[in-house]
Amino acid sequence: MAYKSNTPIQFHCGTVMSNLFMLAPMTNTQSHDDGRLSDDEYNWLTMRAKGGFGLTMTCASHVQAVGKGFPGQLGIFSDTHIEGHTRLAKGIKTHGSLAVIQLHHAGMRSPYDVIQQKAVCPSEHEKYNARALALNEVHELRDDFIAAAVRSQQAGYDGVEVHGAHGYILTQFLSSKINLRKDVYGGALENRARLLFEIVDGIRTACGPEFLLGVRLSPERFGMQLQEIKIITQQLIDDHAIDFLDISLWDVFKQPEEDAHQHKSLLEHFAELDYKNVKWTVAGNIRTGQDVQKVLDTGVDFVSIGRSAILHHDFPLRVLDNPNFTPIELPVSETYLMQEGLGLNFVTYMKRWDGFVLA
Repeated sequence: MAYKSNTPIQFHCGTVMSNLFMLAPMTNTQSHDDGRLSDDEYNWLTMRAKGGFGLTMTCASHVQAVGKGFPGQLGIFSDTHIEGHTRLAKGIKTHGSLAVIQLHHAGMRSPYDVIQQKAVCPSEHEKYNARALALNEVHELRDDFIAAAVRSQQAGYDGVEVHGAHGYILTQFLSSKINLRKDVYGGALENRARLLFEIVDGIRTACGPEFLLGVRLSPERFGMQLQEIKIITQQLIDDHAIDFLDISLWDVFKQPEEDAHQHKSLLEHFAELDYKNVKWTVAGNIRTGQDVQKVLDTGVDFVSIGRSAILHHDFPLRVLDNPNFTPIELPVSETYLMQEGLGLNFVTYMKRWDGFVLA
């Protein structure tokens, strides 16, 4: 099946995305310590909107101060953040891109030197020096995700994505290895998924039927089980009024890690679900124009681009012009990255990626 990646798609809520390219949410450590938007973060994101991404998603933006996952993280836990987000949403939308913010809480993965207190987790976790949330704190966490979505709507975003992947707090609740609670938020999968579903339903109620609402999930690592994540994915589609699912696979072409499921690729496992009127995207190792086509040919509705979007702010325009486009070879210079809209802090962060930045 052949897809034209410049084809618009309409979500169930009515929002239209101009093409099939989404900027993946990426850690970039560029904003102010108190969570306010910086010029560097604004420039990085609006440059991608200008470069042709049909949907431009922010980095993970924390919904509680204690949920901060990295220095320079963009926040959405206070009304003091609304001014910056209003500027950012407007700047993204000026270029015809959808503006979407990812709502996040790092949970046990909040470093002590970043939050200056013990991290929080569904259950006490010695390795991460994390304490267990009390029941009323779980309710506060739910309400703070919903309040962050309301702030996002007030700021002018087209929608939000709830970050339930990559070992952060909602993943921690979903994990039978990490979540050892004995109350209604622990035990059976139904209970471990309760917080995610309450957040999603609460956002839909608070923000209305025309607000774009997505969820990010990952099926592996941090105690995730592929079959459980497939069940949760189908339940979100069937019962929870979401518009899109963002399945982060680390590598869209890989086989599952679990031996019992290696008869098909991770992508094939998720392609067999019944998505009904919910759109879905995948992320992980989609680097060339040919990769984009290969993924779309499996039935995915749109692609999420990370690494290649760092290298080329206009990756969508380049692929639309040349379906065989291949990004610049690594490593690249600091000067090159800054020309592509990365601030100094982001360039420094990228040096953690082996072989990405010239020494």
